[in-house]
Amino acid sequence: MNIPKGLSAYGWTDVLDRDFKPFADQGLAPARVIVQQRNLYRLASESGEIEGRISGRFAHEAAEGGYPVTGDWVAVERKADAAVIAKVLPRSTAFTRMAAGTGKDMQVVAANVDMALLAASLNADLNLRRLERYLATAYESGAQPVFLLTKADACEDPTPLLAEVQAIASGVRVLAISVRTGQGLAELSALLAPAKTAVLLGSSGVGKSTLVNALAGAELMATRSIREGDARGRHTTTHRELICLPSGALILDTPGMRELALWDAEAGVAAAFAETTAEVDLLAQACRFRDCAHDKEPGCAVHAAVANGILDPERWRSFQKLQRELAHTVRKEDPLAAGAERQRWAAVHKSGRARMKAKPDVED
Repeated sequence: MNIPKGLSAYGWTDVLDRDFKPFADQGLAPARVIVQQRNLYRLASESGEIEGRISGRFAHEAAEGGYPVTGDWVAVERKADAAVIAKVLPRSTAFTRMAAGTGKDMQVVAANVDMALLAASLNADLNLRRLERYLATAYESGAQPVFLLTKADACEDPTPLLAEVQAIASGVRVLAISVRTGQGLAELSALLAPAKTAVLLGSSGVGKSTLVNALAGAELMATRSIREGDARGRHTTTHRELICLPSGALILDTPGMRELALWDAEAGVAAAFAETTAEVDLLAQACRFRDCAHDKEPGCAVHAAVANGILDPERWRSFQKLQRELAHTVRKEDPLAAGAERQRWAAVHKSGRARMKAKPDVED
């Protein structure tokens, strides 16, 4: 493998070497985006860090989600004052969400990450439903998920909370972390391999920047305390930055996300709720109607299982909510899907009216 000088530490691979050949033939050079702030970029190149910007043609032709983001490998043309980004190489993984406040646009949060560190604080703001969203998005991205439950020193007994998180993430590593006492840091460091990229994701105030500083052994990222009263954090990190740790591992810090609306994450939701869907598929065999939607149909075995405590009602409602959210997104993007959904519900209502008419009259 012909590893460009200066890029081996950033994870250059045989696959990248192969993918880059057509660009090298055009006289372009490889680089990786290490900082993204609006339309300004800092890149790691063969000759060191350089400033970058996208070309006018790129800006005009880029598809949705196609702009460079932190973690991307790009092909650049060197200019006197900066490097001009001409192309983004194919992404091995991509962490996406619906852009906050738009209700329709896709946003790529991070690219080419091997591990998704899903951070939540062991305080009053710990929310299992939010963690399910992060887990589904991590699975959809293709990265390996790991839950980090931070500020373990501030929790009198984290064991029950660890068990609750483990219950929604079968097979996923769950670590209790305390930067103050050092708890869990050695175990986390052992997971971070040289030249491999991990992304830190979570709400504001969970201690992502504090954790990065602890792993780096230096004050690289600004930190602030959480608000008293509601245990929620203030935004400190305002941009996405890829950092080389002393161990040789790469970690990508991100701003806290107030919301994480799913984008095209059907496979991720299915993976995050694999045990729930398996239970439902088994229970559905006992439903009165073969096409039972497990909504309000009579004789629904799934509803009976929820009522009897066999199926976790909170987990089931969360699964249904995420499915509805994804279906709503698809219908907004695809008029044909919206029409098919209307036809499906028309058929459901028609079938329900037919069943009501077929019932024998009840005598007084």
